[in-house]
Amino acid sequence: MTDEAPATIRSAANPQYKALRALAQDSTAWRKQGRVWLEGDHLCRAALSRGVRPELAVHAESCPAEQRLAAPRAMVLADPLFAGLSALDSPARMGFVVPLPQAGPLDPLAPTVILDRLQDAGNVGSILRSAAAFGFRQVIALKGTAALWSPKVLRAGMGAHFGLDLWDAQEPAVLDALRLPLLATSSHGGEFLHAARLPRPCAWLFGHEGQGVCPVLAARATMTVRIAQPGGEESLNVAAAAAICLHASSGAG
Repeated sequence: MTDEAPATIRSAANPQYKALRALAQDSTAWRKQGRVWLEGDHLCRAALSRGVRPELAVHAESCPAEQRLAAPRAMVLADPLFAGLSALDSPARMGFVVPLPQAGPLDPLAPTVILDRLQDAGNVGSILRSAAAFGFRQVIALKGTAALWSPKVLRAGMGAHFGLDLWDAQEPAVLDALRLPLLATSSHGGEFLHAARLPRPCAWLFGHEGQGVCPVLAARATMTVRIAQPGGEESLNVAAAAAICLHASSGAG
């Protein structure tokens, strides 16, 4: 913990609290402030395990001292104030504010996931988890995709963000730098995934939940694949499809 015990903030009009609440609830505030809000023990410890250094620890007044995590600065909030900024059904009573992580230079040969206009924050966060699990350490989100560092995507990512190089709100031209095969998914065309000879390494392209990959990007693909669905459903949720494709492409199992 910090050397000096912080005072407890009890007023919602406090400027520090107002800035923190915006960070926790506004999907664009992280860009304006250059920092992100992590709520809960799991996310905070996931960041610490990846070497992220928080700039501020925030705890609810009722959080026991032995459960509080250390940071250079600390803030204690009255329980109603912490509940007021929390987006969880049961507020976690602790959180970190961390500097916005910066991606390194784009690696043209790194296994990559490309997101084309995915709208649902839960889907985006789930795909980040699959990317981290199956060794795709570079993720490019094209403009129109849910912001990678927004609070909802962070929660859905469950700490995966901190094991990835993330490129947010990119123009399609950034893909020109990649020097590996581009694989696109389709619900109705292309080779069946289970029978395809997948190149490694590669870049996977996953498209909009309803419209799929846009035609301009699909035309750039080296290969288009589809997932066999013997149960007869029309299509899979994009996050489920991504998990299946990334697992198959990683060579796991």
